[in-house]
Amino acid sequence: MSRPRKPPGRRASRRSALFLLYNWDLTGKSIDDQNEEPVDPFARELADAVVARSEELDRRIDEVSEGWPAERLGVLERNILRIGISELEGATVPPEVAIAEAVGLAKRYASPEAARLVNGILARVAEERAA
Repeated sequence: MSRPRKPPGRRASRRSALFLLYNWDLTGKSIDDQNEEPVDPFARELADAVVARSEELDRRIDEVSEGWPAERLGVLERNILRIGISELEGATVPPEVAIAEAVGLAKRYASPEAARLVNGILARVAEERAA
């Protein structure tokens, strides 16, 4: 007898959303056209929210990044920032959690330098929102 599958945690869901967004950004394929496997609801909701607001999120990145417009960023970094800003502005998690999760994704999948960049940009967004 098999046990029901436990839904993935939010950290794993953010990683799944990042992979979906990475593929979407590189290929232009919709989220629906990428996966044969079902995507957990939180990852899907997060990826869909980012896709729907991608231009707005990129403008936010441009406003706070001081010389690193969204179009100059790597695909991973850009999508990590999109996820982080989306979560910060959606107030679905505390700002510290949104920033820490995004920095963790950057450390794991990009580089320590990318993690510092993500941290700095998201900290500015959080400060502006708090002001």
